[in-house]
Amino acid sequence: MHALSRTILCLWGTFHIAESWMILPTTHHHQATLLFSSSSQASEQPIVVAATREQGKNEQLMKGIRAIHLNPVELPCIAHADGPDFSSLQETLETNPWDYVTITSPEAARVLSSAWQHCTWQTTPPPAVVAVGKATEDALQASGITVTFCPSKATAEVLVQELPLPSSQQPRVLYPASVRAQTTLQDGLTQRGFTVVRLNTYDTVTAQWNEHETNMAAQVQIACFASPSAVKGWLLNTENNHQVLAACIGETSAKACRERGWNEEHIFYPDKPGMEGWVDAVAEAAASLATTQQTR
Repeated sequence: MHALSRTILCLWGTFHIAESWMILPTTHHHQATLLFSSSSQASEQPIVVAATREQGKNEQLMKGIRAIHLNPVELPCIAHADGPDFSSLQETLETNPWDYVTITSPEAARVLSSAWQHCTWQTTPPPAVVAVGKATEDALQASGITVTFCPSKATAEVLVQELPLPSSQQPRVLYPASVRAQTTLQDGLTQRGFTVVRLNTYDTVTAQWNEHETNMAAQVQIACFASPSAVKGWLLNTENNHQVLAACIGETSAKACRERGWNEEHIFYPDKPGMEGWVDAVAEAAASLATTQQTR
């Protein structure tokens, strides 16, 4: 991963924009936003950035990209479908005692909400709901579902380590997941003494692009990825084009890019997954691209 400080120093010399910088708190996010509020003015053509989440779920990211004076386009690389266990989620929720329900993505939050709203909780009380990170927590709370625990870092590994062990003799966890989700969460919690029941409630499939989307992708210089499935969808729709810079929401997506052929210096991601860090990763990628163009 590239250090933002080195990037800023490089661009400082490249664009000669010191006089136009405002004095703001020196957080990582403010540095990235400030950098592109100034440096983008030096570029004749705006850098095109692809937002690749499912259709209609890219607006928050695109808003952040616009704020740093880049040009976002929506190119969904994934779509979601019901998984084989979706139909049993409601009954499993309300007829079994659960210490926790663990939710590891905004899409899993949406699926849980679709079942939760029909539960009557006649034989058992509503279970405590755990979110892997802030984006998932926000999605749950937007649906009226209270989140009782969120780990210090939005990864399954950290959730496994930090989830409090309840006082019940045989703690039970319900894990509504993607068909394609790895077994990191269930394996880790099982090793800690939890009984984990996993339901594959949704699937992630590759979105199929039309001719307009394919042509638009040819203009993209930075692609934003929030999952390995999005990485796969990009490569399938672009005939294996991994020459764009990859701005990833976190290390899981970055690892997928690495494994699928991206050069390490073309992968950017924050230490802590989240929307603010993701926009910072886009800013770092754009700074790297601008530096390369100016030094040619």
